[in-house]
Amino acid sequence: MASSSSSNFPCAACKFLRRKCMADCTFAPYFPPEEPQKFFNVHKIFGASNVRKLINEVAPHQRQDAVNSLAYEAKARELDALRADLIRYAAACGEMPPTTVGRAWFDDNAGNFYCPDSLWNEPYGENGGSM
Repeated sequence: MASSSSSNFPCAACKFLRRKCMADCTFAPYFPPEEPQKFFNVHKIFGASNVRKLINEVAPHQRQDAVNSLAYEAKARELDALRADLIRYAAACGEMPPTTVGRAWFDDNAGNFYCPDSLWNEPYGENGGSM
């Protein structure tokens, strides 16, 4: 993994966290210096430590997709925090077909879905991770 430190520019994560960007930086391949907002959004929602753990736990060939998914989710929450959380909640309860995710569905069905009590018993899923 090449780091942005080889070109004397820290990656967006190291710059934001005010750390020296080392050659083995976990964040450098996924948060280039020219995309600071991407890291800021992901850090604000998930936290740098959690993102680092996720990157290290995911298979190397899936890491870019995982980071892109985090960035997408963070951007969605930034743009529409209330609906982003409630749409995920409805999807987790099985009340919303995955192909109909969106504002129109939410606006029509916001008060109509029911989630079983079992969801509240394990708020972080079977493996301790978030839903």
